[in-house]
Amino acid sequence: MTALWTHLHSNPLTWLTLTLVVYQAAHWLWRRSGMMPLLNPVLLSIAALSTVLTVAGIDYARYFSGAQIIHFLLGPATVALAIPLYKQLNRLRQSFLALLVGLLAGSVAAILASLALGWALGASRQTIMSLAPKSATSPIAMGIAEQIGGLPSLTAVLAILTGIIGAVGGGWLMDRLRITDDRARGVAMGTASHGIGTARALQMGEVTGAFSGLAMGLNGIATALLAPILVKWLMG
Repeated sequence: MTALWTHLHSNPLTWLTLTLVVYQAAHWLWRRSGMMPLLNPVLLSIAALSTVLTVAGIDYARYFSGAQIIHFLLGPATVALAIPLYKQLNRLRQSFLALLVGLLAGSVAAILASLALGWALGASRQTIMSLAPKSATSPIAMGIAEQIGGLPSLTAVLAILTGIIGAVGGGWLMDRLRITDDRARGVAMGTASHGIGTARALQMGEVTGAFSGLAMGLNGIATALLAPILVKWLMG
């Protein structure tokens, strides 16, 4: 058994297989629960994999050596968002002005709320800078954080948490606020919770997913442009 564990422990395919199996199990559970938001498969997978790696004493570098192919596939998956965008091109054109206004309002609100929250809780300047770009997709958010004096690794964690929270509670909150327009729901999900929120938006409907995908991409650009300006203006 010791020899078998040593082999599995050092084999990258072990962690790739484990990741796929855990996600499929989490997705099955989520479906069986009637798509209960709190049982979001991404959230469950992160919790389960973190527990396994901690108990087994596996560091992240070793785990990532096997799971990195999934990380690579994030690129093609993001490009594939162009398909629902293309199908909804006429609606996107018709709603361009409203989308642009909503996107700018959401981007500015996300940055200002992050700065205010960090300041109110007495966080260090570096932590506040790490919070500021959390609503942008992780690679962009990490680059922004590095530019404005934040900690990229902390920003990555915060961005993932933001995406999960948006995916879990975004639909519920918009239902309570009686936001029923698929376009508005999509823009809200994509602006506030980037890729993870967009994955949830695609499950809500093609229109919602298309607008969320566009908002996610545009919010990354808006945050990259606005975050340094707002931080400099407010934080000095």
